[in-house]
Amino acid sequence: MEWRDDVSRLLENLRQERDELRVRIHLAKLEVQQEWEKAEEQWEKFKARADEALQDTKEVADDLLKSAKVVGEELKNAYLRIRERLT
Repeated sequence: MEWRDDVSRLLENLRQERDELRVRIHLAKLEVQQEWEKAEEQWEKFKARADEALQDTKEVADDLLKSAKVVGEELKNAYLRIRERLT
């Protein structure tokens, strides 16, 4: 009968581990979703600045390009964080 106790304990331990992992996965999804929403906001800013810079005069375009590069780098880092959380 010892094996029944072993299996019963294993079953309970695995059930608890499974429940804890389910909660952690749910929370991770929420965190990734929030990160994605922030990245989407950055994407809109980047896209607007890049489009504007591509259509403006040389002097204005230089300032806009610098600004777009900063936002683009932030967006790139946000995408990397999201990718790391998904793996």
